[in-house]
Amino acid sequence: RGALETLYADDAVSVEAYDQGNGRITEGKAGISGKHDWWEANFEALEASGGGPHLHPGHGDVPDRFVLTFTLKAKFLETGKVSDMSEAGIYTVAGGKIVREEFFYTM
Repeated sequence: RGALETLYADDAVSVEAYDQGNGRITEGKAGISGKHDWWEANFEALEASGGGPHLHPGHGDVPDRFVLTFTLKAKFLETGKVSDMSEAGIYTVAGGKIVREEFFYTM
């Protein structure tokens, strides 16, 4: 949670690949924190690993970006179902802060 406060711009935008019932787009640090609260209330991470960052320095009109990859085994707390998940996040940076995150994953 400290990373959200430190690394994200106040008006950061988060974009999901699919609507999980709350819309695909979440705006602001408070909204993104709410997404984290929802995930933590509904899932338990059993195993997790990550990769990156894979950097894409900006030039001209192209912003600074980087990609992180995530692989995890998680349990949906409501049903107990365990699933393997694989995800990539593209993060856009401006003014030294993350201003946009976009997630790509399989369901």
